[in-house]
Amino acid sequence: MLLTDFAYDLPTELIAQEQAVPRDSARLMLINRSSGEISHHHVSDLPKLLPPDYFIVANNTKVFPARLMGHKSTGGKVEILLTQPLGHSSYLCISKPGLKLGDIVRFQGSDLEGRAQPPDSKAGRSDPTGYERVIKFNQEESMLRTTLSTIGTMPTPPYIKKLLGNSKDYQTIYAKYGFSAAAPTAGLHFTPQLLKDIKVDHSWNELTLNVGLGTFLPVKENDIQNHHMHSESYTISPTAASAINKQRSDLCLKLLSIGTTTMRALESNAALPPSSHSSDLRAVCSGAKDRSELLRSGSFSTNIFIYPPYKFQLVDALMTNFHLPGSTLLMLVSAFCSSPNSNEKFTNFADSLLGRAYAIAIKEKYRFFSFGDAMLII
Repeated sequence: MLLTDFAYDLPTELIAQEQAVPRDSARLMLINRSSGEISHHHVSDLPKLLPPDYFIVANNTKVFPARLMGHKSTGGKVEILLTQPLGHSSYLCISKPGLKLGDIVRFQGSDLEGRAQPPDSKAGRSDPTGYERVIKFNQEESMLRTTLSTIGTMPTPPYIKKLLGNSKDYQTIYAKYGFSAAAPTAGLHFTPQLLKDIKVDHSWNELTLNVGLGTFLPVKENDIQNHHMHSESYTISPTAASAINKQRSDLCLKLLSIGTTTMRALESNAALPPSSHSSDLRAVCSGAKDRSELLRSGSFSTNIFIYPPYKFQLVDALMTNFHLPGSTLLMLVSAFCSSPNSNEKFTNFADSLLGRAYAIAIKEKYRFFSFGDAMLII
């Protein structure tokens, strides 16, 4: 399968530069995978669009102000994006322009300095793509996070040219834990009132996946199977795992994933090797997909790469934004909309159900990408 199979043309004026106000006034395209029917709504309609036999799982990760501006010792400007804390005053990062090993960076607005080091292959952090460095700061860990929060800015994508009026604009209202270098953007559509309304008839559950390079690094290999997915960490609490397992297995409810990051965590967890409690499988719901897969609680790492014809194990419906051409997220959603998860075999994006939906969205002038409109796929 080729990268060119996931291409489409988007007029630049459809790239959203700011959030809809209020957030849930964004448009929502409803796609039915069984019938192929497409209809148009608003995110605020979600409580009445979602059938009562669904429950919800969302990613409650918190976006860190992880973009830092500095100068190298040579005087050249450098922009650094922190992607993962490693402890001991060290972070994984990517930079523009790239950093040579040993480069020292001094950061604006502080006495902070950092030295570029290679990723630690012994710790499982080797980087065959050459994108990553470890940056070691000159402050103690106890002070460092405060300094970074003060001098850093929110890491909005490069296609968003408008400056944020408020850092909270790039944060979900239910963000609680973790360290993310990008927002789980489907969750940006929720308002306190929408969350309250949807909880009337649907159970709300949360996990934490720290969004990093695995989510947003572009695919450069024409044969997509050669693309290297970076690892991202995720955590599922015992309470959340128990609740999700009960709803899927005992109550035979269907799972709606809010966003692709949530979906990646769920599907990664389902793919874990059998554990000691794997014999405690629950009954399979009549007429539904196999419910024998149990989520495991704990902290894990995933580099799962999902593209057609992947078979989803846990997720029955997806709320997601419109994604960039050729991105791993577009490939994931393409898999969800095609065989063996629907009756339509995937040949290329343009001819697929999802591709036809994107063509309609462009014609109807939907807003695209992180601050854009959304779709609900059932």
